[in-house]
Parts: sequence; C-alpha cells; structure tokens
Amino acid sequence: MTDAFALPPRSLLYVPASNARALEKARGLAADMLIIDLEDSVKADAKVTARDAMRAALAAGYPGKRVAVRVNAHGHAEQASDLAALRDVACDAIVVPKVDAIEELAAPAALGKPLFAMIESPAAVYAARAIAAHGAVAGLIAGLNDLAIALKLPDVTDRAAMSLAIQTIILAARAEGKLAFDGVFNAIDDAPGFAVEAAEGRRLGFDGKTLIHPAQVDPCNAAFAPTLAEIAEAEAIIAAATGGAQRFHGRMIEDMHVAQARALLARIDK
Repeated sequence: MTDAFALPPRSLLYVPASNARALEKARGLAADMLIIDLEDSVKADAKVTARDAMRAALAAGYPGKRVAVRVNAHGHAEQASDLAALRDVACDAIVVPKVDAIEELAAPAALGKPLFAMIESPAAVYAARAIAAHGAVAGLIAGLNDLAIALKLPDVTDRAAMSLAIQTIILAARAEGKLAFDGVFNAIDDAPGFAVEAAEGRRLGFDGKTLIHPAQVDPCNAAFAPTLAEIAEAEAIIAAATGGAQRFHGRMIEDMHVAQARALLARIDK
C-alpha cells in the first residue's frame, strides 16, 4: 500500500473530464479522492478534448486532495491515448474499468502508478482474487451497474441479488491486503436511499464508496466515519488492554481487537 492510500478514501467522486465547471467545482469539495473520468461520462466525440482538460486540471493541481484518473477499458480504441496522456502528469492512481483478467492490467501498470481495478462482470468476479493479487493494484472497485446488467437482473438496483458477487469482491481484496470500494448510487435525488446504501456498504466491509454527484460527498464521509459510540468503545478497548486475551464489558478481546480499535481511531482526523 502506497503512502497516499495508507488511510483509505471514504468518498471517491467521479468528475467528468469533459465538464470544465465540474473540474473547477471539485477543488472546493470535501471528497477524499477525485476520479477524473475519461470513460463512461465522456461522449465518444469528446475524448480528445477531455484528455486535454484532464492534463490541464492536473497541471493546475488539486492541493490537499488525492486524484485518480479513470481511463477507458482494455480493448477500447482510446485506452492507449489515455495512458500516453498520463505518462508525464502527476496523479495518485489510475482507475481501470471493466477488468476481466489480470493480463488486462499490463499496459496501465507500465506507468508505475497504483491501480484501482473495477470489477464489472461475472468473469471479473471469478477473477477478482487474481486481479487483486497484481502488484500494481491498490484496490478493487465494485462496478455494480454493469454487473447487474450482465447478470440480467430485472431490477438493476437490487443489491441483494448481487450479494454473493459483492462479498466476493471484498473477500478478494482483503485476501490480498488491498482496499475495496462500493459502487455508485444512481438516484441522485434520493438522499435517504443513499444514506441506507452507504451504511450498508460500510457494514459489508467496504473502505469507501464511489460517487456520481457532489451532493453525495458529505453523507458518504459521514457514513464511513466512526460513530461517537465506536470511538468511545475503541478508546476504552485500548485503555483496558493488557496483552493477550481478556474480559472486556462482558466479552473476550485479544490483540487483534486492539489493532482494530487503533485502525478505527486513525480514521478520525482524515
């Protein structure tokens, strides 16, 4: 894990590279990481200008923010140009969409930056452990929109119908010591629905969530931040720990619970 991701981002906001206003507005948002997007949010006839805008935005900089760039997928006519445009710019990571096999990471990995691989198909779910094991991969992102369609779900918003796939993505990431991020919530006007889904994502074990609208940033940060009760519990565990197994508030704790408590407290001052 690189220093840039020692503390995992909670909120990862996609910013269309073709939208100058969005690129500028993103500087004032509280997102833990911006993902400047060259893929789905950019029309086919705007790919070249989007790359130029991405380079200009990164040259101007986003002080205090981690910034990634999502390139087009393996096999897409624009991926080579996207990667070439990233060779001499400063960004913290590259997001690679629609990764079905580890071999598809070769070209992005050649740039020497951390990769976030998007798991968006049944084949990708089965290959998730191998993808996570790639040395350049810092984490996996659950691409649930594409996955739901590939699975032929009648309701593409039905996360319960994808529960096995979602947990497999998290398991693959954790088995290789990598980060795992939840997919986007499409109903941008449904704030209560977003809050429920973000809370579920944290409960399932995701480190954070990808976002498609600035209004989702603050609720996402809140959902993935430790609660006051969790902070108090973690502090009490650390204070009470004497090493080895011991009784604590009617249950047994060990060194691993102390480590978990310290990791939770480390997220408070992100």
